[in-house]
Amino acid sequence: MAKLPDPLQHRKADHPIETLFLQRWSPRAMTGQPIADSDLNRLLEAARWAPSTNNEQEWRYLYAKRTGPHWQTFFDLLAPGNQVWCKNAAVLVVILSKKTFTRNGKPNPVHTFDSGASFENLALQGAAIGIVVHGMAGFDRNKARQSLSVPDDYDVEAMVAIGQPGDPDTLPPELREREIPSGRKKISDFTREGHFSF
Repeated sequence: MAKLPDPLQHRKADHPIETLFLQRWSPRAMTGQPIADSDLNRLLEAARWAPSTNNEQEWRYLYAKRTGPHWQTFFDLLAPGNQVWCKNAAVLVVILSKKTFTRNGKPNPVHTFDSGASFENLALQGAAIGIVVHGMAGFDRNKARQSLSVPDDYDVEAMVAIGQPGDPDTLPPELREREIPSGRKKISDFTREGHFSF
């Protein structure tokens, strides 16, 4: 298994936090080798324990293993720029969110928010066990809805590539240059006490 670049060499928190938050990043280089079902289940177990409004747990995960019968269907959803590197993923995931409350059918205003929290749990678990987890917006949502028979009361939120960490030299040059953990804005750039004043 290739060793991912150490995010702690590239990132420094301004205030004390758990190092897991700094270790989580979104590499693209993967080996194409499968991940164990036990590791996939660890990721999904972490996703399961995210907070949600009224314990609705409105996230849904559809996935395809590269060695399974659904791989091509999922792969064909990706934008060409993502196909270039996702071809070496072990698993592709489509994340959905249920737009209405199960208990009464009324609109759930935070279904997207809660599903994002679930993904973050999955991503942090991946960082903890050395598995690549890379979320993506670059795919065809309408095609995903049709190809995967997604009902109208679910939103298609994002796709995720999961795999064994690979060698960045296998990536095209323009992606290889970006294969380092990125920084973040300062707290002062995205917070204000009181009224909006950005």
